[in-house]
Amino acid sequence: MGTAEPGAPAMITLEDLDGMAEESADSAYHSNSSSPDEEAAERMEDEDQERLLSYWQSVGRGHQVDVPREMAQPIQQLTRNNNPQERQTIPFTLIQRKEKLGDLLYEKRQYGKAKWACIKMKEKQYEQSICLGFMKLMRYICEQNSSGLYLGITIPIVTIVHTNESQSEMRQSVTVAYYLPELLQDEPPHPFDSDIIIEEWPSTIVYSRSFRGITNEDSIMREINLLAEILENPELCLQDTFIIAGYTNPAAANRHNEIWFLQRP
Repeated sequence: MGTAEPGAPAMITLEDLDGMAEESADSAYHSNSSSPDEEAAERMEDEDQERLLSYWQSVGRGHQVDVPREMAQPIQQLTRNNNPQERQTIPFTLIQRKEKLGDLLYEKRQYGKAKWACIKMKEKQYEQSICLGFMKLMRYICEQNSSGLYLGITIPIVTIVHTNESQSEMRQSVTVAYYLPELLQDEPPHPFDSDIIIEEWPSTIVYSRSFRGITNEDSIMREINLLAEILENPELCLQDTFIIAGYTNPAAANRHNEIWFLQRP
């Protein structure tokens, strides 16, 4: 599992989840091979849940986020289903790649009309909003929906952020959103959590620039200003609404992120 420098908040990565998934699989294999009785199997299942919950709670404390006990089952299920080969990437059409001296500055893409599960958050800090929003979406993905099925992970998980018109300050309210897998686009399962809303987003052209590391108010504003300087005509895009696309777990130390500018309709 990932380690943190002394005094630094604990971090969890998708690689950590991969390792925990292997440990869980090993435990299941050994329990099956020794044919334990039903009570012993349940006890091992509970111990596995407690181990994973405890780890996520320690991570949450580093981000000033409380991970409630009701997250135990979704965390265990997400861990066991965390197969990188099965993560579905949101489809898009590449329109243009802008490079300079061999470095990619940004990509211009078109994303088609699609349905998303969305939840609005307004915590004191951006980090708290995305962690708590992600946990709510996890419960929806992990069977807490009208189909009773595990829906599968799609990437990126996106967060809509808003700034003032001068792009000097980020507003507190954000929307965390999960792209419904293509097989579920026509009839998305209904969320049990009334805070989660299924929305259909129109086809959109975005200007995307990649960056790594943590995402907080300062880093997001820095990336917004940087992409605004690089774009030839930033005025063609919305001036107060942007998207942070996350390809790694929200608490990972060296996250793979993108900042998206949205072209005006």
